[in-house]
Amino acid sequence: MTNPSHDPKVIVISGASSGFGALTARALARAGHTVYAGIRDTGGRNAPRVAEARAYAAEFGVDLRTVELDVRSDESVTAAIGVVLADAGRIDVVVHNAGHMVTGPAEAFTPEQLADLYDTNVLGTQRINRAVLPYLRDRQEGLLVWVGSSSTRGGTPPYLAPYFAAKAAMDSLAVSYAAELARFNIDTSIIVPGAFTHGTNHFANSGHPADQAVVAAYDTRYPGLMDQVGRSLAELEPADADVADVARAIVRVVDTPAGRRPFRVHIDPADDGAEVVNAVGDRIRTEFLRRIGLADLLTPHVPAA
Repeated sequence: MTNPSHDPKVIVISGASSGFGALTARALARAGHTVYAGIRDTGGRNAPRVAEARAYAAEFGVDLRTVELDVRSDESVTAAIGVVLADAGRIDVVVHNAGHMVTGPAEAFTPEQLADLYDTNVLGTQRINRAVLPYLRDRQEGLLVWVGSSSTRGGTPPYLAPYFAAKAAMDSLAVSYAAELARFNIDTSIIVPGAFTHGTNHFANSGHPADQAVVAAYDTRYPGLMDQVGRSLAELEPADADVADVARAIVRVVDTPAGRRPFRVHIDPADDGAEVVNAVGDRIRTEFLRRIGLADLLTPHVPAA
């Protein structure tokens, strides 16, 4: 075990089979926390990921566990939170990480495809919150970590519109939840990764539009556009960009004392401008809450009786 935490937490991470989720689960476990890596279809196609997590825990002597968790299912989410509470006795931190990317012209996606994307990227966080927040509110402590995207406020290349829209919706939900949970002494931190073209499977496993006739029509004016976007993003990414920096940022947030955690953390090697725009948006939020007499919602606390 490396860098053991002085205040070990019980942590649930959604979408932890690969990418940011798997990296973060391992990093948090190495920091001394008990981590439940939420993975769907643990007995089927993701059984190898479960075995990898088990082997990692044994090799490094850390407390990394897996739990069946499909954020698209109320039943699965409720069962997963129940398993963790019964097993560990508490939950201290939830990391909203589950997400899916799609690429292609926006018009070519059916409404049903957009709804499915929102189900994973947005509604999944709501299912988890509704399952875990009653417990955290009763305890009057806890932390929600939302893994967002610089696309919500930064550069937005074309052919990623459904994904960008879903991540923007999740970001807005996180911002509103932060104020609504403050008087229950529950912390919120929004992690804002930029476009990492290596080290995750986001682009490789992205979904595609159902309407291929529309795709063909766009190809007459935008031939090879997605390949161009991918190449350009890769060129912007510094040679030393490390996707594990996202996991390390989440570990730092979790290990920061309650009430002092940053509201938003950017990890954007390509520097697409999101940090600049978010700084303005978050400042306006702060000033407006103060103007309407709700400054206390900016800091988690338990109101005086």
